[in-house]
Amino acid sequence: MTYRQFTRQAKLTRRDFCLEMLAAHREDIKAKKDETAVKNLELIFQATLEVSNQKGFQAMTMRDLSRASGISVGAMYDYFNSKESLLEMIQEAGRRIAGRVMRQAVSGAEAPPEKLAAAIRAHLYLSEAMQPWFFFSYMEARHLGKVEKQRAKEGELATERHIAEIIRAGKRQGVFADVDHRLGAAVIKAMLQDWYLKRWKYAKRRVSVERYADFVVGMAHGFCRNGLGDAGPREVRQ
Repeated sequence: MTYRQFTRQAKLTRRDFCLEMLAAHREDIKAKKDETAVKNLELIFQATLEVSNQKGFQAMTMRDLSRASGISVGAMYDYFNSKESLLEMIQEAGRRIAGRVMRQAVSGAEAPPEKLAAAIRAHLYLSEAMQPWFFFSYMEARHLGKVEKQRAKEGELATERHIAEIIRAGKRQGVFADVDHRLGAAVIKAMLQDWYLKRWKYAKRRVSVERYADFVVGMAHGFCRNGLGDAGPREVRQ
C-alpha cells in the first residue's frame, strides 16, 4: 500500500481528530452545537501544537493558548477545565485513532511476513499523517498525570507486543527463524519512532516515508528470517 492510498482510506484529518475528542467528552463540553464545538476544538488543538512547539506545553499559559487560537480564556473552559485535562484529551484521542487504524491495517493480511509488513507500514504512514501529534505526544508525555502517563506507556508497549506476537506466530509456523521476538519488536519500534522524532534528518536526505517503510520492512524480514547468528541469548524478557 502506498502512502497516498493509506491516507485515502484512513480518516486522519485535524477535523477527524477533533471529532474523536468531542465524541469522548461530549457530556463535559458545554458548547451545544457539534459543529461549533468541532470548529473551536480544531482551533484549540492547532494552537496547542504550535505554542508547545515554540515554548513547550508546560511553559504554555492559557493566555498564550487564547492568543494563538483566537478563543477567549473563558470560552476555552467550556471545553476543558485545566491545561492538564486538555493534554489528556489530546493524548487519549490520538491513541484511540492510532489503535483503530493499526487494527484495520493488519486485518486483511494472513501470513506473518505480510502482517509484519502491514503493521510497519501502517505505523509509519500513520505517524507521517499525524506527525504533529506523534511528536507532541512523545515530547509532552512526561507532563501527564500518573494514570495518563501509565496509559501512554501501555500504548507504546502495545505496539511492541503486537509486533512481537506477529514474529512469534511466524516462528511457530516455521516461516521465521528462532529469533528473540521481544527484542526484535523493541528494536523495530525504535526504528518506527526515529521517523517522526528525527524527520528533519530524513527530509534532508530526501528519504520518503515509503522508502523508509521499505527499508524497515526489509530489515525486519531479514532479521526474522535469518536471525543474528551467535550474537547472544535468544530471549530477553520484559
